[in-house]
Amino acid sequence: MERRQFLDALAVAAATGAGEEMYAAEGDGPGSLYIPQRHLISELPVIHEFMDAFGFVSLTTAPPIRVTHIPILLDRGEGRFGRLIGHLARGNPQKDALDGNHEAVVVFRGPHHYISPSWYAAPQAVPTWNFAVVHATGKPKLVEDAAAFGRSLERMVAKFEAYAGTSWDYSKLDEGYKRGTMRGAVMFEMPIDRLEAKFKLGLERSEADQEGVLKGLEASKTEISLLDLTRSRRAARKP
Repeated sequence: MERRQFLDALAVAAATGAGEEMYAAEGDGPGSLYIPQRHLISELPVIHEFMDAFGFVSLTTAPPIRVTHIPILLDRGEGRFGRLIGHLARGNPQKDALDGNHEAVVVFRGPHHYISPSWYAAPQAVPTWNFAVVHATGKPKLVEDAAAFGRSLERMVAKFEAYAGTSWDYSKLDEGYKRGTMRGAVMFEMPIDRLEAKFKLGLERSEADQEGVLKGLEASKTEISLLDLTRSRRAARKP
């Protein structure tokens, strides 16, 4: 999804959910994320748009503590807060924790950036880091259904091909090749029992400070892209 499309969808979701009693930071069990009230996002449609837009996540289970970084799918209409569907390599020992009995936290991380005090109008200030994240908590379980596994792979490829602006078609792969690929992975699903959303954007500050942050972010060109990192590592590996 292009940035403009996501921002438009977020605005629509905020307007749609503004009058609804959807406090998605609530849920079963203790929370995993510290959220001051001023940074709390509670509209479920907004949270779902964010999760769809930033679908490369960190799946965390314990004990022992294990973290795997994977793309994930969101089914919005399933259960109270939605359901997540993902895949792990069959050799990944974290799969043993996905038995439907142990809690996991899936972290969706959005944009983030250092905020310099020099951007504020206020003379007395300290630096900080602004960001947006969502934590989804539930009890993931493996799904032993080859047909469902295949459908989830097709959905995932279609979603992220659209995200990348490309049009590669998973369904055109040879069936034998697809079955072989699936033997090397496992599918899981996680009904979401708790959602926590934190957008720390400095919107509690004065209008002048907020304008300064926007101008500072617009002028800042310090972020390292995947393109930058890949080029750098590729150059370092060459003899």
